[in-house]
Amino acid sequence: MFVVVSASFQLLYVMIILAHDRRRIVRFDVTEHPTASWLSQQVTEAFPWNTAPRYLLRDRDASYGTNFRRRVEAMGIVEVITAPRSPWQNAYVERVIGSIRRECLDHLVIFNERHLRRVFTSYLDYYHRTRTHLSLDKDCPEQRPIQVPKVGKIIAIPQVGGMHHRYQRLAA
Repeated sequence: MFVVVSASFQLLYVMIILAHDRRRIVRFDVTEHPTASWLSQQVTEAFPWNTAPRYLLRDRDASYGTNFRRRVEAMGIVEVITAPRSPWQNAYVERVIGSIRRECLDHLVIFNERHLRRVFTSYLDYYHRTRTHLSLDKDCPEQRPIQVPKVGKIIAIPQVGGMHHRYQRLAA
């Protein structure tokens, strides 16, 4: 989880669940008041019908209460809790949060929870389908086909409200 401050100084908490294999954000949600019940519901919705991962790496936030721990245990997930004040132990998620801040949130003023959801949904589309990752051999979390130069000229498709672009070859 991380915090976003709105234009009216309202604290909005963003919860993300990241799959380590392809750096794919499995689920995100936004709330003003994160509770253990709300977080346990997010985990349930992220992994329906026996699709839960073996391990869940998380920090020591007080929001992960008894309800959350019981739900995760019932789903057969082993919790791995990082040491206090050790963000490097969860480096992948810390990197994603940093990317979200640098590439999106640092350039916008968020007005409210609905606005943050809309911006974040747009950014996730860009993140999954366009943004390259060195750890994925310069591919995206959702693999994309290689376009050969013979296909046509390159066009820019604006994404995230024009902050970023996807470049694609237009068939002649």
